[in-house]
Amino acid sequence: MPNTDPRFLAVLTVKNEGAFLIDWLAHHRAVGFTDTLVLSNDCTDGTDAMLDRMQAMGWLTHIRNDGPHPKGPQWSALKLAGKHPLRKAADWVLVLDIDEYVNIHAGDGTLTALLAALPQATAIPLTWRLFGNAGLRDYADRPVTEQFTRAAPAVMGWPWRAALFKTLFRDDGSYRRLGVHRPRDPDPARLPAQRWFDGSGRALPPLFHEGRIFSTYGQDNYRLVQLNHYALGAMESYVLKADRGRANRDASAFDLSYWVERNFSAESDQTILRHAARSDPLRAELHADPQLAALHDAAVRWRRERFRALMLDEAYRGLMGRLMLTPASVPLPVEAHRFLTSFALSAQHQPRPETDTAPSSD
Repeated sequence: MPNTDPRFLAVLTVKNEGAFLIDWLAHHRAVGFTDTLVLSNDCTDGTDAMLDRMQAMGWLTHIRNDGPHPKGPQWSALKLAGKHPLRKAADWVLVLDIDEYVNIHAGDGTLTALLAALPQATAIPLTWRLFGNAGLRDYADRPVTEQFTRAAPAVMGWPWRAALFKTLFRDDGSYRRLGVHRPRDPDPARLPAQRWFDGSGRALPPLFHEGRIFSTYGQDNYRLVQLNHYALGAMESYVLKADRGRANRDASAFDLSYWVERNFSAESDQTILRHAARSDPLRAELHADPQLAALHDAAVRWRRERFRALMLDEAYRGLMGRLMLTPASVPLPVEAHRFLTSFALSAQHQPRPETDTAPSSD
């Protein structure tokens, strides 16, 4: 009999992230992604070689997307992904970054369980939950899900970027192009049939169907699913992130303001560790391949050597010093949330379509 199970496609763009690939891939295979399309660009740490090996092992599909990229590598990557046969074969699609981990609370924690909880959904925005640095200075070759377990509160009123989402959507032709945060270029004839539900299972109004890229803030959006966003990592990793630059821009924009707006460690959240029973054996299987393991170790060495090289540059050394001097961000009190939100509302703070200048998930 033909296989009628849905195909779930994860689309990933990477540059110099080889040290995190095995962990990320094992986790997302464990939660139910059947296909992974990875587009790499301009790698010097061996990420592209690792992806070639993983492709040969049957774990993913790899496309090289080296520059130049006038609008940033992520946009050109998404154009390539949108035309790829894996996208055409997929029932559901989600665009992700290497620091984003799908964390499903519904049922057994798989994508199938999430769809069973929301059977009418044509799209599910997965709202970021920001995981802070928790005071970790040194990069360690361990899963980020184990190292970083302190997060922003489940209910955040500010900054509004804490409510940005990535969209798991049914790829039935309703949207013609992929976007960083949401599918783009909707078919007007299909819009009336759209049913979007947030991560707590609430039906969303039509304004989400066309352009919105952030969830309603000031409420818990995580009861069924959340997107763990490890945007900072260890301080050493953040310096390397600044060196790499933004995924949808050529210029780097990782400064102290980016750090402060994401470094929330107010609450413990270890819910993602429930997936370890399924992801650990997959991770071990990948590490057991001698060629892939050697490439992984080389990527780890590259990170450590690159950090030491950057510390010879005053700008990066100064950034590292400021990170060590900056305490974790404290969530604003309710009164401050109300104050800032009142200005947003009075200015008719409306959602806007995602464009080539929309915030990157980085």
